[in-house]
Amino acid sequence: MDGLTGSIAGIGAGLVTIGAGLGIGKLAASAMEGIARQPEVAPKIQVTMLIAAALIEGVALFCAVICLLGK
Repeated sequence: MDGLTGSIAGIGAGLVTIGAGLGIGKLAASAMEGIARQPEVAPKIQVTMLIAAALIEGVALFCAVICLLGK
């Protein structure tokens, strides 16, 4: 049963990585569209994008650690 738990933890960590990648990709795409439409607010959009990306990465890292600790 121990091998199965490790496999499930690995799948969970992989899903977390895929979700974080998709989230940051969507975030960056939306930020680029916003900057293209209103270049004058680019600095505000960039700061907001970086803060949101850092939060997504933090949650993804936390979830990956939880998955790997569940072994």
